[in-house]
Amino acid sequence: MSGPSRLQHLPSSVEKAEALYQQRGQLKEEQLMKKIQKLVGEEEKLRMPIAQGLPWTTNEPKCLIKPPVKKNTIPIDLKLHSDIRAMERARFAHQVAEKGRLIKQYKMERERQQKLEEEEEIKRLRKELIPKAQLMPYFDRPFVPRRSEKQPTVPREPKFCIPRHKTIKCCRMSCNDMSGPSQLQHLPSSIEKAEALYKNRILQ
Repeated sequence: MSGPSRLQHLPSSVEKAEALYQQRGQLKEEQLMKKIQKLVGEEEKLRMPIAQGLPWTTNEPKCLIKPPVKKNTIPIDLKLHSDIRAMERARFAHQVAEKGRLIKQYKMERERQQKLEEEEEIKRLRKELIPKAQLMPYFDRPFVPRRSEKQPTVPREPKFCIPRHKTIKCCRMSCNDMSGPSQLQHLPSSIEKAEALYKNRILQ
């Protein structure tokens, strides 16, 4: 008996849960609709302009004070760095051109003064110099070049004087380069020959 009676009571609990769920859903929908209607009403009120009422103390309407009118904006003249640099560059170029013109003018004036001084110097020398007549050439005795009687120069062999310390140094270097007992035996004779040649050159 316990089994079927329990099954009979199950649908009633499900129906109650569904009814409660539906009631809660309806309440939520009603609250949402009321909230939406309230928001729409507030928006409509905000859209409608509200006129200001007349004061109760006077019969004549009170003139509202106008807000102060702002002055027109005056544009500021912008000074770009590129424009300033261009002006400075133009001024500098003008100064350079003026300086070059002055230098050229000074050079021309100096050359003119120098030319005038040279002309004055030539005039002064012409006044101071005494003119002398030049002899007339002998047309009957023309100039004939003659051969020179001097003997030609005989060339001599140059004498190169080599110092003694250099000759000894050269001999020592040559001795060091040589190797073997047969070459070492000839060392005194080669030194003596170098000294003899040096003495002969000095005596000459």
